[in-house]
Amino acid sequence: MKLVVQIPALNEAMTIKEVIESIPRDISGIDEVVVVVVDDGSTDATADLAREAGAQVVPHEKPRGVGAAFRSGIDKSGALGADIICTIDADMQFNPADIPKLVEPIARGEADFVTASRFKDAKLIPSMPKAKKWGNVFMARWISAITKKRFYDVSCGFRAYSRNAYLRLVLTGEFTYTHETLLCLAYAQVPMLEVPIKVRGEREHGESRVANNLFKYGWRTASIILKTYRDYRPLRFFGWFAAASMVLGFSFFTFLLTWYIHAGKFFPHKWAGFVGAFFIVIGLMLLIVGVVAEMLDRIRVANDEILFRVRRMEHELQRDRDRER
Repeated sequence: MKLVVQIPALNEAMTIKEVIESIPRDISGIDEVVVVVVDDGSTDATADLAREAGAQVVPHEKPRGVGAAFRSGIDKSGALGADIICTIDADMQFNPADIPKLVEPIARGEADFVTASRFKDAKLIPSMPKAKKWGNVFMARWISAITKKRFYDVSCGFRAYSRNAYLRLVLTGEFTYTHETLLCLAYAQVPMLEVPIKVRGEREHGESRVANNLFKYGWRTASIILKTYRDYRPLRFFGWFAAASMVLGFSFFTFLLTWYIHAGKFFPHKWAGFVGAFFIVIGLMLLIVGVVAEMLDRIRVANDEILFRVRRMEHELQRDRDRER
């Protein structure tokens, strides 16, 4: 069984070599460990140091974002015939010695997706700014609510994916990937496991390019979550907006009717009837869009399944070629 440890990196020359050299090579159930570093447009010696440490490097000419780096790493890992992929950051916030805790449950067949959790065990919650901690808790509760599954940490990038899991990923986000992958796998009913792990709350060198601006991070992350929810649950997504619009429309009609009962005439509030009709029409249109999108979603599900089967066939053919060599 082959494990590919995937590391996205942007100007991480201070720590990249230490991360690679600290990755354990003797893991229960794993026969081979390969390290892939996705150099997302670094201007320092990150790529050279990664090669010196024995990693394979996937270069980006310029920074494209953590989400794009993750997709490049998935493509490379799949081409290498990975049975399991483990993602870890290049800044040493996560301890590479903890990789077996994420990989071994997959090797034993207990789960297809395992994520490190900084908040599941109260004793292991790292020290971090209150705003950042609140943001993580809010995101976890939000995604738990829309997936109907309980998650404690949805933003952690220290994760492991089985072949069945990573071949199912159809991602579009450039900024980040953590929430989109979790939603995608949750809706695909992939068996998941959350493992409490102690991590460093803050980077020792540099700053995070994802969470360095909490407002920007929250806005772009929320956008990715809403787009993913729209694609996977379109009727619910548009249904909420339709319901809000129609409630608003009927509220204006109720106001106009109350005024008519009280005054015996519509004047001077005829405007409320026109505004109410406008919101009700908008609500009906949104509901129709939701119904049509739900029909299209059935096509998307079928296409995703076809894509998964094609990827799996390609993966098996690659493994057969490797064995012949």
